[in-house]
Amino acid sequence: MLGIDNIFELIFLAGFIAGSVIRKVYTFKCRHGKAVKKHKSVVDIILISAGGVGMVLPLFYLFSPWLNFADYHLPGWLGWIGTAVFAMALLLLWRSHADLGRNWSAILRIRQEHSLVTGGLYRHIRHPMYAAHLLWAIAQGLLLENWLAGWAFLIVFVPLYLVRVPKEERMMLEQFDEQYRQYVSRTGGIIMRFWK
Repeated sequence: MLGIDNIFELIFLAGFIAGSVIRKVYTFKCRHGKAVKKHKSVVDIILISAGGVGMVLPLFYLFSPWLNFADYHLPGWLGWIGTAVFAMALLLLWRSHADLGRNWSAILRIRQEHSLVTGGLYRHIRHPMYAAHLLWAIAQGLLLENWLAGWAFLIVFVPLYLVRVPKEERMMLEQFDEQYRQYVSRTGGIIMRFWK
């Protein structure tokens, strides 16, 4: 069956397709609008490209024998946890795109009509899309029993998050100043803040 030999690989593939559709729909919806501020560096391009490789490498694993040398075995219950984590990741990914609406962009950019979104998921955390990708990366490792394909996205996600989020936060501070400072004081980054 095209190299997919267990239910968790099939679940991963279905989730991958669902996540790709979510991203494509919102990329299409948000393609218009003039940017007034844009931040795009060589480091950003490299990190985003590496993130793409980390997300696509599993397809080579699923549909070819090239990465079989890095296979390992996990207990089945971890695959079911991976399934639940992936479902949460996809829900967060969809909802964060929906809540951002036309404010979303794949690159760091402020549009003329940009507004500070503090509702929906953004009422609790500032970076639910990054939280979704972190959950995706963890789920990928639990669903795909391969050291390279399973954990590639997590390995590239961490530096992407550490480099990109501070730039994003600076851009938002420059644009929204005190309004953003107050927002930061009452929300968590990728985890809900349970204290004030």
